[in-house]
Amino acid sequence: MSTQAVYRSKRMPASDAIGVVRDGDFIIVPTGVGEPPSLLTALSDKRRDLLGVKVAQILAVRKYDYIDPATVEHVRHVAFFYGGATRAGGQAGWIDFIPNCFSELPSQIERGLIPADVVFSMASPMDEQGYFAISLAADYTMAAIAKARAVVLEVNPNVPFAYGNCRVHISQVTALTESDAPVFEVGLPKIGPVQEAIGKYVAELIDDGSTLQIGYGGIPDAVVMQLTRKRDLGIHTEMIGDGILTLVECGAVTNRRKNYLPGKMVATFALGSNKLYRFMDRNPALEMHPVDFTNDPALAGMNDNLVAINATLQIDLLGQCGSESLGPAPYSGTGGQSDFVRAANRSRGGKAIIVLPATAKGDTLSRIVPVLSPGTHVTTSKNDIDYVVTEYGVARLRGKSAGQRAAELIAITHPDFRAELARHAGRLP
Repeated sequence: MSTQAVYRSKRMPASDAIGVVRDGDFIIVPTGVGEPPSLLTALSDKRRDLLGVKVAQILAVRKYDYIDPATVEHVRHVAFFYGGATRAGGQAGWIDFIPNCFSELPSQIERGLIPADVVFSMASPMDEQGYFAISLAADYTMAAIAKARAVVLEVNPNVPFAYGNCRVHISQVTALTESDAPVFEVGLPKIGPVQEAIGKYVAELIDDGSTLQIGYGGIPDAVVMQLTRKRDLGIHTEMIGDGILTLVECGAVTNRRKNYLPGKMVATFALGSNKLYRFMDRNPALEMHPVDFTNDPALAGMNDNLVAINATLQIDLLGQCGSESLGPAPYSGTGGQSDFVRAANRSRGGKAIIVLPATAKGDTLSRIVPVLSPGTHVTTSKNDIDYVVTEYGVARLRGKSAGQRAAELIAITHPDFRAELARHAGRLP
């Protein structure tokens, strides 16, 4: 039977395709815009016919009807990382959370520590050899596909056919449905004067020829805007977004000086505009790989001059970063922060940069504190911290004593809080 004939035999409406789900199943869904809207809508519509089903994902970008406290005994969301669609449910306790380092999710699936009974994913149209591209999020989804009893794809012509280890053959697919809606777009964040000031300090730490990991948010995007005059930058990151596309278009990113995978941008998921998704389609300069490749500190650290830029919510005078909770209340997750901090520390000439505004709540609270708020989830440890940047400057902590670290951090704190922090610093060993 030809691949086209096999394709037709597996094609069906989304309402029928979700029939592969059984009571008690654990469904794996890709990061962000890799989530398949037709399938998750159909699952939501029939959720009361199921019992004990869980849907696991690192970042939901849409709040489907199954994300509902009234029906959690039927279908319950499990977060690897909270976002706007799931944060309230996580804080209220009716959405589950599995702590993780992003890079380790595939191995946890492979070892059976995290189940993978069914996979739902967006996919590009099939090529002549019978392959689809899971290009919007290869992440942990490729590992789940290898383990799952059933793989269900939502095939959409607006999903790019990317290169890299993100291909799935029709023989691996249990069922598929088709859609043609535009891929969900995520706009660029707003940049204010604080973010712009931080971006300028970070840009001064980045040399021509550096390889970058840049996350999503106002500060990372402000950094990007300061890099347009750099030369021969490379990209080895978890997320590719419109900020990176801007650097490609202006000529700042060429990947020519990368010593690991030279000439190639590497990422594990995409989050941006339709312009970005079109850029990804059959682009030989870009490869999308599973997260245990992109985020593995040993592999990413093979890039010389790797600069990792990540944000935190709060940091104490020892350098511990609470990047994923507000006290004990969950806010996001570890994601790839600890992965890339360690990768940059391993890299020859690497720099791990943590960024944050110096204050919160209209300058009434300092984000640099004597000790983290009780219950705060520590994301980057005092042993891994390197550079910290606020709108007041740059602190270099790696290799410094507790007292030296405190002095460095106090110097980049809002002036209104420096005297108070200095009193606390005097009690440090």
